[in-house]
Amino acid sequence: MWKPGTVFTTMRCLTHPLLRRLLGLSPQRMPGVLSQSPVLSPKCSPLRQSCSTRPRLVTATDVVNYWQKVFEANGIPEARESSEYIVSFVLGAKTFQSLNSKSLCTPLTAVQQEKIQQLSNKRLERMPVQYVLGEWDFQDLTLKMRPPVFIPRPETEDLVSLVVEEESRKCGKNLGLYFPVPVPHAVILEIGCGSGAIALSLLCKLPQSRIIAVDKEKSAVDLTRENAHRLRLQERIHILHHDVSYSSAKQLLLWGPIDFIVSNPPYVFREDMASLDTEVVRYEDLDALDGGDDGMRVIKTILALAPSLLKDSGSVFLEVDPRHPNMVENWLQAHPNLQLGIRAIHKDFCGKARFLHIQKQSR
Repeated sequence: MWKPGTVFTTMRCLTHPLLRRLLGLSPQRMPGVLSQSPVLSPKCSPLRQSCSTRPRLVTATDVVNYWQKVFEANGIPEARESSEYIVSFVLGAKTFQSLNSKSLCTPLTAVQQEKIQQLSNKRLERMPVQYVLGEWDFQDLTLKMRPPVFIPRPETEDLVSLVVEEESRKCGKNLGLYFPVPVPHAVILEIGCGSGAIALSLLCKLPQSRIIAVDKEKSAVDLTRENAHRLRLQERIHILHHDVSYSSAKQLLLWGPIDFIVSNPPYVFREDMASLDTEVVRYEDLDALDGGDDGMRVIKTILALAPSLLKDSGSVFLEVDPRHPNMVENWLQAHPNLQLGIRAIHKDFCGKARFLHIQKQSR
């Protein structure tokens, strides 16, 4: 997690004459931050001894190393990763490691250096890399990103996988019947679609499915719609600008009863909001994180609404705080009329209880 509260500092390490010559910085100007960020001049490159001699041109590796030092001097978290992502993006690659030897050795153009500087300036302002680049990969999809729409986290990819596995299990069980009956196309509801990462990934993984994606923020609805069109998935998704409440069933039953409800809802405990990273506080929609005093404000709404939406034996898949599984179980036991039970608790790649599979019990 990125650390909050770092204040921009003067880069004293960059005032050393030898280092400034190695980085190709003008002796008349000390780089600062933001509007005075360092410039890699195409006429006087970082590895050039003087502007009157033949230059050793700037390569991708030179620039990555340079901006790493700048980011570190300014207290930017994940300095190396940030520098690599920005340089790779400008060179048309996903990662620095995927660049071939030719790309690494080819001198950067003045235009490329200028673009790298523009993006790096944004990172110096603590803008998350996903917003700096304007796109991010999720479940093999490249999605547009822009503030303040919530940035999908890596662990949420596992939430998608759990839904796909459950649908595959149901289809496999049906195929095992002596006289298998046709399996209807899965209808999925995502509550809090954000950039559309979960919904669009499910559409790709489950090509016969249809999805209703809901978000209360228009910026999120617009971005999900844009990503759906870019991926040519708009025909199988219905995107609603709607704040889900206990009375939302009528608006959400567009294609009949739901097979799966999936959500990465706001689940941060109110007391933990003060410790969020600077990048999050400055740029992301905090309503997409704030789950109220117990982190269950939206979770409770989803669970209360689920019985009126789900088919018999339909499922709810939730991403939650590791403290939530016991809290959700106690809450469901206190509301037996909902006829919902926790079927499985799954851990994330850090070994923390992160995902709940809740199933509607057949009457």
